[in-house]
Order: sequence, then C-alpha cells, then structure tokens
Amino acid sequence: MFSTIGYWICIPFAAILRLFYNLTGSYGMSLILFTLVIKLILLPFQMKSKKSMIRMSRMSGKMQEIQKKYANNQLKMQEEMQRFYQEEGINPMSGCLWSFLPMPILLALYYIIREPIVYFMNFGGREAGREVLEAARTLIQNAGITLSSNSVYEQIEISNIINSKFPEFAAEHAGWVNVDYHFLGIDLTAMPTSAFSALKEGFSLVLIGLILIPIISGALSLLLSKISMNQSGTQNTAGGAQMKMMMWMMPLMSVYIGFILPAALGIYWIAQSAFSIIQELILGKFYNEKLQAEEDAREQARQADRQKRMEEAKILQEQQRQQASQKQSLRDKRKAAEAAKAAKAKKAAFSTTEAGRVGDRPYARGRSFKEDRYDDNETK
Repeated sequence: MFSTIGYWICIPFAAILRLFYNLTGSYGMSLILFTLVIKLILLPFQMKSKKSMIRMSRMSGKMQEIQKKYANNQLKMQEEMQRFYQEEGINPMSGCLWSFLPMPILLALYYIIREPIVYFMNFGGREAGREVLEAARTLIQNAGITLSSNSVYEQIEISNIINSKFPEFAAEHAGWVNVDYHFLGIDLTAMPTSAFSALKEGFSLVLIGLILIPIISGALSLLLSKISMNQSGTQNTAGGAQMKMMMWMMPLMSVYIGFILPAALGIYWIAQSAFSIIQELILGKFYNEKLQAEEDAREQARQADRQKRMEEAKILQEQQRQQASQKQSLRDKRKAAEAAKAAKAKKAAFSTTEAGRVGDRPYARGRSFKEDRYDDNETK
C-alpha cells in the first residue's frame, strides 16, 4: 500500500522533470528548472510562513514581558502566550516546518533518479515499467553482460547499457528516454564519495567538481540559514535557540546526503538553496517594510485615540468643574437666603416679643403690640 502511495507521489514530480529534460536535453538544467517550479508552487505558503516569522520576531519584546510576568506560573504563561499568538496571527512552528519541506521532495527525487525506468520513463503505469525493466534485464543477461552488485542503482546501470549497446530495444518501447546524466562533464548518477578513491588513480577536474557539489550545497544551506535568521530577526525570539540549531543541522545534513547519494541530489539542493536565498532577501525586505508600515499606522491610530480620549477627558473635567461651580453657587445662594430668613425671623421675633412682654409673659400685650403705634398715626 505504502509503495503504491509513494509511486503516485513520485509520478507528478517525475513528469515535471521529464518535461524539462525533453525541452533542454540536459539532466542538470532539468533539475534546476524542476527546483524553480517547485519553489514557485510553494511560494504562497512560504510567504505566509515568512510573514508569521517576521511578525513573531517583532513581537519578541511583548512575549518576553509575558514570560517575565508569569515566570512562576508555567500554565498561565502558556495560556497567555497562546492567546497572544492567536491575537497576533502568529504560528511559532511555521518557520521550522517549512525548513523541513525540501526533505520529502528530496526523497521523491531520490527515487526518480534511482529508478528512471519505473518513474522517469513513461510506460503507462508501474507494472508496465517493471515489465520493461525485466525485459531489459533479460536482454542484458542474454548478451553476457554482468551488472554490478549494487542493486540499489541497478536501473541507472541498465538504462546506460541499453542506451549505449541496444538502441533498437529503446526504439521498440515507446516512452523510453535516452537519458544523459552528465552535467558540466560530471556524471550526476555518481556518488561524491567514489571520487576520493578515483583521485588516487589520477587528478581530474571532473572528480574535484564531483566532490565540490556537496560542499557547495552545505555552504549555500548555511548562508541561507544565516540570511533567514537576519531577515526574520529570530536570534532573540523564544524560538531563537531552535533556529540556531537548525542553522547548523540543515547544512551538515545536506553535506552528508550530498556525499552518500547521487550527485544529482546535490545539484537539486544547491538550486534549492540558491533560489531560497533570493526568496529570503526579497520577502524579508518586503514584509519588514510592510509590517513596519502597519505598526506605524497602528501607533498613529493609538496616539490619535489617546489624544481623543485626553481631549474628551478634559471636556468632561471642565463640565464637571462647571457643574461643581454651579452647585456651589446654588449652595451659597441657598445658605445666604436661609441666613437672611433666619435673621429676619429673629428680628421679627424680637420686635414682637419684647414690646408685648409683661413680666415673664412675652405675649401679654399681643404679638403685634407696638407702644408707639398710635403716636405715629397722630404725628402723621
């Protein structure tokens, strides 16, 4: 089941590679163009990942504040960090996941290179390809040609023998491709480790080039990692340690794989790193400027909102001051009126009470008694 699934995963990649080989006639150029197409297909997803990584690096200060605030409560810290990631639209693992993306493509490409008769050549299905492979194997055995003991790369060897010694067999099978695996004089089916023993027999620039393929692959991969970290600013983020580990792990892996597997995979990795470097430089500049503009716009909006709230607070404070002043004025008027009323009442009480008093009876002569009431009338 898994082999069947793997076959159908490899077939689309093989079709793309075969298309470019038919157009260029160069296996190396077809690998480079194949890598470019894959990069373009994955570009929308990598753009989203790059934007998330740069945004996360710009928010590192806030993340550190959360970590410091909840340093003694790991559960609360995780909850706050998750809430922060959701609010800001950040996926902390997106950068790491996309760093591993070339690996499954590399694996599919490895099978396409290793088994060209089944995958690269189009014979109408897996079983049809195996039938052609068995027929070619029988033809070679009947001709007395002994294959090497390395069965892993048997199909490459059979393909080369058929193309060089039995062109009529290739002509009889529609879909057979006469593959030339050489690129810049280097056999891309050869493994760079074999070049060391070959150098003992004599110096060759081709062998030096074969050895340089995994070294160049590792150097470009390291350069890509450094540029990615600088563009994203992830050195001081929460995932900075993981990114630094990835910075060294991927180049070392590319060097190791480049030496033990066919050189064609090293060409793919070199092209992949070269295109990724260009992509990182362009996307890094684009998203840093875009996110900076967004942050400036948000800051201006916050300042405008803050200024608006301050003005509203001043207006409210002035209204409250005026209301307080009016209330105080009303209280003063009320107090003055009450004081005047009390004084008047006191005066009235004194005038009516003392004039009408006889002994201890304050109203013996009446409340309104005035001793000179009638004298005033007579005078008038």
